[in-house]
Amino acid sequence: MQVGDCFVASLLAMTLLNAMSDIVECHSEYEYAEKPIALTWEGQRLEVAEILARWRIPGAKCFRVKTTDGQVFELFYSELADEWHIHQP
Repeated sequence: MQVGDCFVASLLAMTLLNAMSDIVECHSEYEYAEKPIALTWEGQRLEVAEILARWRIPGAKCFRVKTTDGQVFELFYSELADEWHIHQP
């Protein structure tokens, strides 16, 4: 998947999941949501082992991460809505 595909997936995920915010824990220094460290998926807390990619779209920060159990997720932080959304590609 290329970054262009991620942009489309980002918009789709944010639209589909707009009804509720997901839980993402992140490390923040200079600004909020600099580095995701854990997420909650299907009621289970998963720690982030590696950030595979990061990009921005207007009004949002996006990350592709791998968890310690090997799963890959795309995380989207909407700065305007102050909400996280999780998508599993």
